[in-house]
Amino acid sequence: MKNLISMRDIGKEDILKLITLANKIEQKEIKVDMSGKLAALLFFEPSTRTHFSFETAVKKLGGNTFSMSGTSSTSVKKGETLADTLMTISMYADIIVIRHVLEGAARFTAETVAVPVINAGDGTNQHPTQAMLDLYSIQKTQGTLENLTIGMVGDLRLGRTVHSLAQALSDFNPKFYFASPRHLQMPAYIKDDLKEKNIEFTELEDIKEVIHELDIMYVTRIQKERFAVLEDYEKVKDSYIITKKLLEGVKKNFKVLHPLPRVNEITTEVDNTRYAYYFQQARNGVFMRQAIISELLNLKNI
Repeated sequence: MKNLISMRDIGKEDILKLITLANKIEQKEIKVDMSGKLAALLFFEPSTRTHFSFETAVKKLGGNTFSMSGTSSTSVKKGETLADTLMTISMYADIIVIRHVLEGAARFTAETVAVPVINAGDGTNQHPTQAMLDLYSIQKTQGTLENLTIGMVGDLRLGRTVHSLAQALSDFNPKFYFASPRHLQMPAYIKDDLKEKNIEFTELEDIKEVIHELDIMYVTRIQKERFAVLEDYEKVKDSYIITKKLLEGVKKNFKVLHPLPRVNEITTEVDNTRYAYYFQQARNGVFMRQAIISELLNLKNI
């Protein structure tokens, strides 16, 4: 594995290997050494959890980082091409983590530079490291990734996390329920991928119809920043709100996941239930990102 750009680029064996490595790192069974190496964290789009998670992961491995947020502090503002910026930065860094508003920007980066590249989110397209920490979280809570029933709720068209996760889970024979407003349904290319693998999925507008079947409910916010017209956002922003009452009678091992940030789609009363796992999910991101960096840089156990 040279880069991590899309979940289409890795297979079941890669996924299981990374989960095993993340668990060993979390349990302190191994200590991986990144000393003397430098990670460039290039965030052309705002980020809190992903940015801090990568910075924490690198520093826990013993490496160092330099960061860029937006373009105001770079020569891109002066008219420099993205390719030239990336080539220059790759002369300093051992690995590049990039988030960009444009779909395909991470792939372009990987094709431009010689060092490993990690996609930290490209527009509405993919977010593979989020998918990997989601898989790690599902494995930890369910004891398996195989044959699970997964409900995905909210903005499934513009939410890149669900795109990556649906593709990743397709190697493990899931059953999907996709609950969203009609104009925010899962993109056709994701559904086509699932059909090719004979993965069962159902589209619906109300998750209440099937919530008692679910092992995992993956909730995403309606993303205001992805709407060109504010009125369109206002019409759907309160479409799916998960309450404590809604969760009555769910399966014993049922868990609610969310990539965060949330707005109002999960009420705070859910936080103190045994079903809430989204903050632990965020914590799992550090271990998984340590594993991904270790794999891409072929770091050694010390």
